Amino acid sequence: MAPASSAPADKFDDDDYPAYSMGRAAEMLGVTPAFLRSLGAAKLIEPQRSSGGHRRYSRHQLRLAARARELIDQGTSLDSACRIIILEDQLTEALRLNAELKERMESA
Repeated sequence: MAPASSAPADKFDDDDYPAYSMGRAAEMLGVTPAFLRSLGAAKLIEPQRSSGGHRRYSRHQLRLAARARELIDQGTSLDSACRIIILEDQLTEALRLNAELKERMESA
């Protein structure tokens, strides 16, 4: 029997499950596959690969790509847009950890 985490129903709610092909992801975002490859080259998103070697994207990665597209459309360079998004994610994680540690300290 397969582990519960690989059950089909779990994949519907998993933001990190690589459910979208490059073509579908590009279509959903209104970008070219080359744009998605450029985000990979800039290390913003690193898609998983299917058994056939094709790039597969998760919903989380698509949200990052959409944010990059917004920033680029506003005149930000690709490299700067990727750096901004990476820093925003790092700040969000640091704030989450800080709140978690604060909560632990208050309950101790």
